[in-house]
Amino acid sequence: MKNRILKITTMSLIASSMLMASGWRIPEQSSSSTALSGAYVANANGADSSYYNPANMSFNEDSHLLEFSFTYINLPSVTYTDSANPAFNAKSKNENFYVPTTFLTSKDYSGFRYGLSITAPGGLSKRWESAYQMASAQEFTLKIIEFNPVVSYAINSKLSIGGGLRVIYSDGIVRSDASGLGTDVQRDLKGNTIEFGYNLALSYKPTKESNIALTYRSNVDINEEGNAKLYLNGTKVYDGGASVEVPLPAVLAFAISYTFNQKTTVELEYDRTYWSKYKQLDFNYVSPIPAILVPTFDNPIPRNWKDTSAFRIGVTHQYNEKLKLLAGFAIDESPAPDVVLGFELPDSDAKLYSLGFEYKLNKKIKIGLSYLYDSKDEVTVHNRTSLTSVAPDGTFSDGGAHLLTASFKYKF
Repeated sequence: MKNRILKITTMSLIASSMLMASGWRIPEQSSSSTALSGAYVANANGADSSYYNPANMSFNEDSHLLEFSFTYINLPSVTYTDSANPAFNAKSKNENFYVPTTFLTSKDYSGFRYGLSITAPGGLSKRWESAYQMASAQEFTLKIIEFNPVVSYAINSKLSIGGGLRVIYSDGIVRSDASGLGTDVQRDLKGNTIEFGYNLALSYKPTKESNIALTYRSNVDINEEGNAKLYLNGTKVYDGGASVEVPLPAVLAFAISYTFNQKTTVELEYDRTYWSKYKQLDFNYVSPIPAILVPTFDNPIPRNWKDTSAFRIGVTHQYNEKLKLLAGFAIDESPAPDVVLGFELPDSDAKLYSLGFEYKLNKKIKIGLSYLYDSKDEVTVHNRTSLTSVAPDGTFSDGGAHLLTASFKYKF
């Protein structure tokens, strides 16, 4: 009985590590970025350049630019097929989210431009209603909001630099319930934090048709602080403060764009996300927890995530004076080794397909609409070490994500 309890609570802790680490990065924050599968660094223009490449603000038209975007995100059910026991087969719940974002850039002030973006650069939600999966992942939800004031300076007509302050707010929920397996072990944890980082950018235009860009978003160590409740055999055995520090990793992006015939712009982008900073997870409690839970809830858990690469291509075509067409494709790697995959985030490598348009209503107003499909590779893992452990030993399929983004752009 004790071994089963320890196995279940161990998996609950591992699951929470995936949540707190913000293992699901969301590069697409504006209509243009969604339409281009995130290939939007060298060719970032308009108000959303404040987020994607603040150095490019120097090359915007000399006006104040404002953009409101609204993204609907659908996470389809993930299908799990167990390799040994069909009774463990299940599907996760279908998830739907609505994410507003805002971007603002200023006109030129003696070579300086100023900007602000309010975005949701990462997040996660996974819920299961089947007893075996609920034992480790009843609900894992993470919300991240970033406030990013930035400034750029045009060194000359070809070279610009930029940067700003990252203000990160996050809150998360971790719930697990093993009562459906005959062991009354439950966990309920909530936490939030505000942390700070920075971002830097450089853009060089060797010709008017081309741009070379480099951007960097710093690592932010997120120290989630909140309250944890632990239940054992129907009795609440802990109700008090808890904290854990995990990294929101740095991202380095290099991109090149070129415009053909003054109408068609092609961008190639490579970005590197430094997930390898996430080596282990270690919870801290304000008061001592029961001794039976110390080995699993107090001892550091190895994570050993890996740095990941993404390769992106985006095409923007000015069809006529009013209509702009966009399309993109990307290959994105998963940071989590198979040996740590659980029901909370059955992640895998992905291919992204996207398209969209922007339409100019008048001299001051533009609207846009874009769609992205994130197709996850099927992945098979063998992480169940015994008959009593709660861990996947089978195949995750389906899943992925659908993003639909609408935008309103205003010049003043």
